[in-house]
Amino acid sequence: MTTFADLGLPRALVDTLAQQGMDSPFPIQSATIPDVLAGKDLLGRAPTGSGKTLGFGLPMLARLGDKGVSRPGKPRGLILAPTRELATQIQERLDDLAAALNLRTLAVVGGVNINNHIRQLARPVDVLVATPGRAQDLINQGYLDLSQVEITTLDEADQMADMGFLPQVKKLLALTPARGQRLLFSATLDAAVEEVVNAYLHSPVEHSTAPVEAAVDTMEHYVFYVGERPQRNDVVLTIAARVGKTIMFMRTKHGVDRQTKKLRRNGINALPLHGDKGQGARTRAIEGFRDGSVPVLVATDIAARGIDISGVSLVVHVDPPAEHKAYLHRAGRTARGGESGTVVTLGMEQQREEITQLLRKAGVDATVVELSDSADPTHDPRLIEVTGATTPPGTPLPAPGRQPPAGSAKSRKANSERQPGAKKPRQRGGGSKHGGSNNGGNRGRKKAAGSNRTNKRAGADRKNPRRK
Repeated sequence: MTTFADLGLPRALVDTLAQQGMDSPFPIQSATIPDVLAGKDLLGRAPTGSGKTLGFGLPMLARLGDKGVSRPGKPRGLILAPTRELATQIQERLDDLAAALNLRTLAVVGGVNINNHIRQLARPVDVLVATPGRAQDLINQGYLDLSQVEITTLDEADQMADMGFLPQVKKLLALTPARGQRLLFSATLDAAVEEVVNAYLHSPVEHSTAPVEAAVDTMEHYVFYVGERPQRNDVVLTIAARVGKTIMFMRTKHGVDRQTKKLRRNGINALPLHGDKGQGARTRAIEGFRDGSVPVLVATDIAARGIDISGVSLVVHVDPPAEHKAYLHRAGRTARGGESGTVVTLGMEQQREEITQLLRKAGVDATVVELSDSADPTHDPRLIEVTGATTPPGTPLPAPGRQPPAGSAKSRKANSERQPGAKKPRQRGGGSKHGGSNNGGNRGRKKAAGSNRTNKRAGADRKNPRRK
């Protein structure tokens, strides 16, 4: 069995990984680490959850730690990610590993007071993890200079293309040294991504793991046809009242907010996640969902890419997605790391043809269950068996902005009382039973999207607290 030491990584990194419970690399890591250590440009085709963060992060840290000194505002390593959540996760995952080599990481993302980032860039930063827009803002204001970047990684390049970020990404790449090492990771290789590869990567080696797909052995797919919208809405309530981590997907931000309010009015502890939410609200939602104090996340497709949270046992397409790639990425939030998971699509009568075509394009063979003729769809034994649906508590919960912080004792107590038989939440600082996951489990709660050391010394900005 190959170990991290066999791949040529420094002893300090190998020891830190061992302390985190990781001794053997994932396939994408075994493939990419030696080539990145050798200084080659690389194109990696790997979905979220495959271990690619360490696949590019470990050799980047090893190369930067071997030589050179970073200066304020001039990082030597640059990682570009499409969303705030993914950028934050990457920084958190690499933070302790970087510290083992006396390197400093920093995440700069939109939605956070830019003055925080300006202060943090006044100190040397070795690896900068950024969303394209915030990186460009800092460059425009004269606080970020990419002229010393030795290694650049583009993560989730296909999502950057989908979100229209590639023109901005190209501008940022043009500001890095032309002969710098460049790594690009993408679940799919569309024409727009291939254009970036051809223009900015030099004879890249290619590595690929299994493509993004929903047909894994531990994932089951169901379509429940529920009749019309009122029946669907009733079914959503009973599914959301189940025990366990559940992600419910809606097509629009308005739909997310409306659905969250409805769930909370019925006593279900749900939080919304979409692009219009401020960074504080997004962090509360993700961390509350991660630690189990918030069992239901209602989200747009923004959460379907990059967010790696273990233990998600059910994904529900309340609104079927517009295209098959979105279905696959949504579904990929469950059955991660060998865990089992269930994906449920709720269909109304007028959506039958749309859902049939969607599943065909996604290559998914789903079990179809007809609830439209059921006397009581919300308590149909078939729905209960698949999803664990149950009667909602009924006692209204306050609006998310007025609730106790997601990780607070009060919030945890309320949630445990709402779900009899649920496991008691871990104490703050305790390890996750999934501690070996690629994104580090609950370790991420200890750190913010910014510097791994600065906040303790400089104090968190009260308008943008690092932990909520």
